[in-house]
Amino acid sequence: MAMRLQGSVPLVEVVRLGLLPYREAAGVQRAYVKSCQEGTGHALLLCQHPPVYTTGIRQKEEPPAEMERLRLLGAQVHRADRGGLTTFHGPGQLVCYPVLHLAAFKKSIRWYVSQLERTVVAACRSFRVEASTSPYTGVWVGDNKICAIGVRCSRYVTSHGLALNCNTDLAWFRHIVPCGVAGKGVTSLSAELRRDVGVDEAVPHVLRAFADVFGCRLADVRPPPIG
Repeated sequence: MAMRLQGSVPLVEVVRLGLLPYREAAGVQRAYVKSCQEGTGHALLLCQHPPVYTTGIRQKEEPPAEMERLRLLGAQVHRADRGGLTTFHGPGQLVCYPVLHLAAFKKSIRWYVSQLERTVVAACRSFRVEASTSPYTGVWVGDNKICAIGVRCSRYVTSHGLALNCNTDLAWFRHIVPCGVAGKGVTSLSAELRRDVGVDEAVPHVLRAFADVFGCRLADVRPPPIG
């Protein structure tokens, strides 16, 4: 992998991890972040997670009783080292973890989050779903969030990212206040289009939008051995 040279187009390697437990995916992210900080290049990790609720670093740790309540639903519960509040990840949700060195793009977290939002808006619109941003982080269709965004940046290298609801079981969100925004709902590509839209169908739309919005080239690579 190589960083962008002056005036060249960044190359981002696409790593398709499949269905991967959240804890294992966090370990993969950490390895890619370390490599990126050492100058080896950029990666875009794609995966789905078994049902899991995660909380961000700005949020107080959930009381044991609340964590147990969520576990009894059949989900894992993890504290993540990202921004944002409680959210849900599960099958049918496309999770994208960009590991980018912002020195090759723009050294601005606000810019980076905006670019992630623009990526998802463009991908949704390619499905003819009119999505937009709002004062709340993420991407919305009306008052319903279709994509959550929570990021971390260390030494200008990003991790965590976005979670786009494709054909996710939205019932999981009823047990939390998604991302701490009360009075709002959640939706998915499938709910908006009234047909089944799986992760595999959504991936090409998201990748095209990502390459366009970030002005980069994408190249598929084999995932690393895990476990």
